[in-house]
Amino acid sequence: MSDREEIIRTIEMFFEAGKTKDLAPLQEIQLNDPAFSSFSDLPPYDLKDYKTSIELEELRFVSISDYDYAIKNPKISIFSDVAVVAFELVQKGMLVDTKAYTGEFMEIQGRATFVLVKKPYWKIAHFHLSKI
Repeated sequence: MSDREEIIRTIEMFFEAGKTKDLAPLQEIQLNDPAFSSFSDLPPYDLKDYKTSIELEELRFVSISDYDYAIKNPKISIFSDVAVVAFELVQKGMLVDTKAYTGEFMEIQGRATFVLVKKPYWKIAHFHLSKI
């Protein structure tokens, strides 16, 4: 598998966790290191570390049923053992309120930037998700 294929597959694995609800890969594909960081389009809006990011990702993905996503127009730039990937992101699903037994359809048109490092496989070191 080429670096570009491995990089896009790593990012797809991130969002596939939302579809499959198999959250274990989230810990495997992200860099468990103090250098890791993330920003998201959902609160809290502060810069998050690895542990907080994982917890919020898991919470987000389990609270959306029928989750689906589309990565559009990815631009992958590789600089030795660092890669920057920017793309348009469409996310859809049903936000579920388990206390009220209700749901609300959501569709988010957004943008995403991922920074990956090769250690020895490509791992996510930073990501930033934002709504358009």
